[in-house]
Amino acid sequence: MKYYIIVGEASGDLHGSNLMKALLKEDPKADIRFWGGDLMQTVGGSIVTHYKERSFMGFAEVIMNLKTILGFIKSCKKDIESFKPDVIVLIDNSGFNLRIAKWAKEEGYKTHYYISPQVWASRASRVKKIKRYVDAMYTILPFEKEFYDKHGYEVNFVGHPLIDAVSYRELVDEMAFRDSYKLSNKPIIALLPGSRKQEIKKMLDVMLSVVDDFTDYQFVIAGAPSQDFSFYQSIIQSRDIAFVDNKTYDLLSISFAALVTSGTATLETALFKVPQVVCYKASNISYQIAKRIVTLKFISLVNLIMDREVVTELIQGDLNTKRLKKELEAILNPEKREQLFLDYYELEKKLGGKGASENTAKLIYKAIS
Repeated sequence: MKYYIIVGEASGDLHGSNLMKALLKEDPKADIRFWGGDLMQTVGGSIVTHYKERSFMGFAEVIMNLKTILGFIKSCKKDIESFKPDVIVLIDNSGFNLRIAKWAKEEGYKTHYYISPQVWASRASRVKKIKRYVDAMYTILPFEKEFYDKHGYEVNFVGHPLIDAVSYRELVDEMAFRDSYKLSNKPIIALLPGSRKQEIKKMLDVMLSVVDDFTDYQFVIAGAPSQDFSFYQSIIQSRDIAFVDNKTYDLLSISFAALVTSGTATLETALFKVPQVVCYKASNISYQIAKRIVTLKFISLVNLIMDREVVTELIQGDLNTKRLKKELEAILNPEKREQLFLDYYELEKKLGGKGASENTAKLIYKAIS
């Protein structure tokens, strides 16, 4: 069968690569063409465009780059017409993918969506579009199925793919890892400032502002695969800060605590059982728009899944040196850490067991074969 897969960021590349591996087990002769990243390329198939060429964060940034985005949508449609896939698999990335889904459905292509757009967070009216344009939806968060049920749309809860990604990773030799990156023997505080340039610029400088207050710890930046070190260096400047490129899981596996930009990384950090403070700061325009349309009590996946505050969220104005220092001190406290570990184990149970990629691949293959 011919599969056309579209992802839009680093986390989508990870989940897309694992889905591709699972599809190839179900369908060894699968012909896969994709918009993705390095991880998907290592699996095989044919890449059309790398996601880092299309990474725009926030409402204002999308509007400023609208002409470029529309150009990508147009070229994507042409490429699909040329490839003539048996199924189009859309992974997250709703702004781009829902437009492709509408066109694809009208053109008679089968459309499957893996990792639902966050319609439960804002603009729930998008469910109507999903029902019209998406033949099958595979959700990864336990509360999403109930949400869609209320809107009369039957979906498949397949479990969370991060369970597999974390469980199946190779164990890290901590001493060798430290030696490789010239790290000290101090406990590590990981800094995960995100993967897009806009968010890294806004988050990393604030994260670095507390380093001098915690001299008993080694701060290490987790570099995103989509960004060069030179970009980080422009923010780090003369500070003596360690940097690890494209080894976030290895870094988290040996970290004592973490400062994490809101997004998939908050859940990854929790699955590695690392106490964290969640950080988020957007442009003022994007934040003001988001405030008016987002209906959630929390922004981190950890708190959303648990439906209560497990990890502290420092949003917009609250993300400052004084607050960040206070909350980092809190998660270094043994009593607070013990409670976080208990909450993290409860969180993992809610996410279901292993096998999200395999479950999804089997359902896709069954539907089109």
